[in-house]
Amino acid sequence: MTEIKFEELLEAGCHFGHLKRKWNPKMAPYIFKEHNGIHVIDLQKTIAKSEEAAAALKQIAKSGKKVLFVATKKQAKDVVAEMAKSVDMPFVTERWPGGMLTNFTTIRKAVKKMNALDNLMHDKDFNAISKRERLQVQRERAKLDKNLGSIADLTRLPSALFVIDINKEHIAVAEARRLNIPTFALVDTNCNPDLIDFPIPANDDASKSIQAILKHMMEAIQEGLNERMLDKEAQAEEAEAPVEENAENNEEAPRARRPRKAAPKAE
Repeated sequence: MTEIKFEELLEAGCHFGHLKRKWNPKMAPYIFKEHNGIHVIDLQKTIAKSEEAAAALKQIAKSGKKVLFVATKKQAKDVVAEMAKSVDMPFVTERWPGGMLTNFTTIRKAVKKMNALDNLMHDKDFNAISKRERLQVQRERAKLDKNLGSIADLTRLPSALFVIDINKEHIAVAEARRLNIPTFALVDTNCNPDLIDFPIPANDDASKSIQAILKHMMEAIQEGLNERMLDKEAQAEEAEAPVEENAENNEEAPRARRPRKAAPKAE
């Protein structure tokens, strides 16, 4: 996992905050100064918090758990979708379905319905129904895929949530807090960092800023996944080794002869 560089964050504009009149006073520890009525984020704090968050994400990925990425704002959705796919993590970029975490069983039913529609559309008798009914099925399938397609493989609650813009995704953050699911997020100067377990102070409006932070997070997750794979291979080798040794020992050791039974005495 490469260290995040100050110059990289500066070039991406991670230090640009919001107007002073829009700030949240709880962000004061992360603000470097005010310039022309705009708050400037302390990038040294950003680096420190990024490293802390990356280490935690690496451990989550290493343990085989899932991190759900949430970003429905226009500047972030494409970046988040692309990067989450690269590490095979679920994401929500269209609309946060209310109750997705607190009412997870209902969401799973909707996903199962989407899979059932898939099976219906691939059935040989699908073309036998009327054109109107086929269009209704296809439209319903497209709607479900748009909202839930990216979480189709999420069979249980995620182990963590990574959010871009906690003000916009306040429902997702509230659900995660209610279920005690650890939260990671980019927090701008108009956010309350106390709502997040691992806040990363940075500009959450510019796509370059979001990409610069997420790139570092994805490297940490990928490193965790790689270590998990190596651990599995090592465990598999250890499990096979004793069997081979026992087999060799069995071949080398002479077989003990069974004592012959005494011949029956003649009467």
